[in-house]
Amino acid sequence: MIKENFFDKAYTLKTSEDAKRMYDRWAEVYDQDLSNGKYQQPVRCAKALQEQESDKNIKLLDVGCGTGLSGLALKDSGFQNINGCDLSQGMLNKAAELGVYNKLFSCNLNEPPIDAKDGEYDALTAVGVFSFGHIMADAVEELLRVIKTSGIIVIGLNDHFYEEGSLTKKLKVLQNEGKLEIIKQEHGEHIPENDLKGWVITLRKL
Repeated sequence: MIKENFFDKAYTLKTSEDAKRMYDRWAEVYDQDLSNGKYQQPVRCAKALQEQESDKNIKLLDVGCGTGLSGLALKDSGFQNINGCDLSQGMLNKAAELGVYNKLFSCNLNEPPIDAKDGEYDALTAVGVFSFGHIMADAVEELLRVIKTSGIIVIGLNDHFYEEGSLTKKLKVLQNEGKLEIIKQEHGEHIPENDLKGWVITLRKL
């Protein structure tokens, strides 16, 4: 039986439905595939949040939490009060097994609103979710809605989608409109075993 190459498919997705179907299939082997690739973004994003937030009891939303790799990195960095959401129920089922999240719920950032009140969270992370057929750049506005003023957003994404330009363009527009501040953009390892680098972008809601 030929093993399905989910990495290649992930960069060719066109719609949210495509993404949901693929990640439901990928859920069972996702952690192993990412471990084999030495996936760095969860740890990099948790460190970026830690640099901005000394209070480890803040209410935190892990957007596109997947199987919970990002939640584990956040917990390892000392954060305790973490909720998670994802498009794929298969991924959420795996994340629930970890005991990292206080609450898990289904969401589609491309069809807002998600199940969160205005300003409900102190900060959020979006690790590896802005990409082709995943969360589109306009979803940043929904991320801003659900966090408090001065709240921190940490986004991790691969070089391919960063270079596509729609996200960075959206962030600059929102910064010019006085809705957010781009604190830091750091280039580094994404999935080194796949020769893939990526960015960690840290934002503050104004």
